[in-house]
This record gives sequence, C-alpha cells and structure tokens, in this order.
Amino acid sequence: MELDNIDRRILSTLQVTGRMSNAELSEKVNLSPSACHRRVSRLEAEGFITDYVALLNPRKIGRQTTVFVEITLSGQAEEVLDAFEREVAKIPDVLECHLMAGSADYLLKVVALDTEGFAQIHRRHLARLPGVVQMQSSFALRTVRQTTALPV
Repeated sequence: MELDNIDRRILSTLQVTGRMSNAELSEKVNLSPSACHRRVSRLEAEGFITDYVALLNPRKIGRQTTVFVEITLSGQAEEVLDAFEREVAKIPDVLECHLMAGSADYLLKVVALDTEGFAQIHRRHLARLPGVVQMQSSFALRTVRQTTALPV
C-alpha cells in the first residue's frame, strides 16, 4: 500500500497525540469523520499502526536512570544469539535490545531507579545472560531529545 499525504498527516498526528477522537483527528487532517475512520482502519489493517500506548513519566514510576549496555558474546552462532535473545527478552528493565554491527554484538537500553538499582539489575539479570564475555555500561547524564514519533 502506498501512503498519500492524508495518510501521512494521519500518522504524524496520531504519533503526537494518539488519544484523540476520530472527530478531532478528522478536523486536524481536513477530512470527513467517516473518511478519516476508514483510513485509520485501513492503516491499522495494513500494519502501519501497530498499537496505541500510554507513555509514562519515568521519574514518577522510579525509573529515572537510563543505562546503555554494550554486550559482546562468545560467538555469533545462531544458537548463541537465540539463547541470549530469549533470556534478555525476559528482563522487564530492558526497554530495547538491538543486534549491532560493530564492536559490540548487542546494545541494550536499561532503566533503573539509580546506580544502585542498576547494580541490582546487573547482578540479578545481566551478569547471568548466556554467552556474554564482555559488558560495558554507559549512564545517560541527561536526555536531550527523546521521541517515539517516526518521520513519515
């Protein structure tokens, strides 16, 4: 399916404010409510819109420390990668896990209350991940820009 300008406006608007009524959305993108609803339904059915979520304030829930962890594994064999990915997916403090090209095999984005909280996550979970031979953690001092909105 090819996206036209109206589809792009709908997607951009929903990424910024996903909790608006169809009437509000149709007004913002200059489309009738019924046509807007049909387009949103089509965008959902085609997989362009995968979910609707609430974004939480990390400070309010005690997760204000962000740590990026570079992980090097013992090898690149499929069973080593699969075992690592299976186990890392079970750690709720890991928000993102990316298989990387470069010096590290994986890059994790981990949230914690503070450095002590991260030390507990490291001890209980990260240090027990299969196949890990090296881990390097970098603490974010301040978030300069953060968005979930993709350019459309």
